[in-house]
Amino acid sequence: MVKLLIATNNLHKLDEFKEIFAELPIAITSLAEEGITLDPDETGLTFEENAIIKAQAFAEVSDLPVLADDSGLEVDALDGEPGVYSARYQNTAKGDHVGRYQIVLDKLAAKNLPWSKRTARFRCVIAVATKQHLIGTVEGTAEGFVDYEPKGENGFGYDPVFFMPEFNQTMGEMSAAQKHSISHRGRAARAAIPLIKKLLSSNHDRTTN
Repeated sequence: MVKLLIATNNLHKLDEFKEIFAELPIAITSLAEEGITLDPDETGLTFEENAIIKAQAFAEVSDLPVLADDSGLEVDALDGEPGVYSARYQNTAKGDHVGRYQIVLDKLAAKNLPWSKRTARFRCVIAVATKQHLIGTVEGTAEGFVDYEPKGENGFGYDPVFFMPEFNQTMGEMSAAQKHSISHRGRAARAAIPLIKKLLSSNHDRTTN
């Protein structure tokens, strides 16, 4: 069975991937299980570039096929910010989720925009790579609005301020199961299934030739 390294230390994210890939004949492992402490510099200007950087870096050190993702919030009225800087927006401390979304709320408040102009999306790009080559990339998005104030205590990051009209609540108010079914990461993960099948097929070809 092929072992696939999910390049994350986030246990919630790892569980989400395990659930989505449960039907595939792969053994999922994590950075912690492999004893990997590498923290590659995410110097890309796009989510895709950063996902590829991480996938290839971890494939190189682990000698395993790797799935890596990069994701964040894009606010239209802020010209796509925080974008690729979502996890470190304006030099906020690592893990300071409240500080980051408060910057977004303050910037939008200063613009005094109507609700219709507070559009935003979560975007996630996944890259799958081996030590030898990049298998491919896919992406998933979730469209919504930036609410006026945080609501809900579930999720993490910008979830409490990301409002989805079709559910009449923020991602911070959703259950984990509900969020996984419609989140940008969940959509990207499901789109990545053909990439993993391609990986399995190429591995089978190498072992039978």
